[in-house]
Amino acid sequence: MIDDAAKANLYGYLKHQREAVLAKLDGLSEYDVRRPLTVTGTNLLGLVKHLATWEARYLGEVFDRPFPEPLPRWDVEAERLADMWATEQESRSDIVDRYRRVWNHSDATVYALALDATGRVAWWQDAEVPLFNVLVHLLAETSRHAGHADILREQLDGAVGTDAEAMAVKPHDAAFWTERCEEIEAAARSAG
Repeated sequence: MIDDAAKANLYGYLKHQREAVLAKLDGLSEYDVRRPLTVTGTNLLGLVKHLATWEARYLGEVFDRPFPEPLPRWDVEAERLADMWATEQESRSDIVDRYRRVWNHSDATVYALALDATGRVAWWQDAEVPLFNVLVHLLAETSRHAGHADILREQLDGAVGTDAEAMAVKPHDAAFWTERCEEIEAAARSAG
């Protein structure tokens, strides 16, 4: 009973974070979801592509339930780095649809296995790892990238929140945030 509740809780949080990541794409142009917004090229659509790839690995091949579509190799740097951005041939809908197909595949894995079922994580020095640990890792990883997506989206147009509805509500105008940033800047300069 406790295992079922723990699995439902962990997986419920993971599902929420997945949706939060996808919501960050809503209302943006193709250019804005793809353009590099950090020194390393991090972008919103690349985060979705990356999360799809790694969730497919963790809740697929780790438990000998491979995702039925090809994945880039994890042990070849050029292929591993290619999952962080979208080429001009890859459409937003293709990447989002793939992520949703990964979710369906992951759902089947999670529902089929007990929390103590073990899988082999080749990129963790072939460690035998229970589903519980993999779910915790995926939740942490997806939440981390959801946070990245939050900041990237805020940089693009000031939208904040975990879903399209929340991002549409703007409780403060640009003048409020300009004043707020000036206050924070002044405090930082005084402390420095």
